[in-house]
Amino acid sequence: MLNKLPKSVQLKVKADLHEIRMAETREAAHQTFDRTLKRFGAKYPQAMECLAKDRDELLAFYDFPVEHWLHIRTTNPIESTFATVRLRTKRSRNCGSRDTTLAMVFKLLQTAQKRWRRIKHFQKLELVVSNVKFQDGEQVADQSDRNAA
Repeated sequence: MLNKLPKSVQLKVKADLHEIRMAETREAAHQTFDRTLKRFGAKYPQAMECLAKDRDELLAFYDFPVEHWLHIRTTNPIESTFATVRLRTKRSRNCGSRDTTLAMVFKLLQTAQKRWRRIKHFQKLELVVSNVKFQDGEQVADQSDRNAA
């Protein structure tokens, strides 16, 4: 989306995107999102259409525990892991068969895995897997629990 904007505007839009991402609640994020679309939409409609079509995906982390937001919001683990693999495979072009390359990539990923950050509050993963609902990072009480009380 930023590639569809001139360099002079990219920092401003990036600051707005950061504000959207760091909003405390989904409602606050939607308000900031709408403000950004309104602010830049007239001048840069293609970029704002690109941003608007991915709204739900960009704000999906609000449906997970707040303790996991740090891990969900970042792409750094993916980027840094594949940067290592890309660097090594680029250097060793024509290094043999497909099986040899796959084995090398497997070993590189095994090595990279040792540096990965552990998920904080991994105990809450059980809730996520069990389809427990979260709203703005907080667990939502089930309707049947409320009726029993």
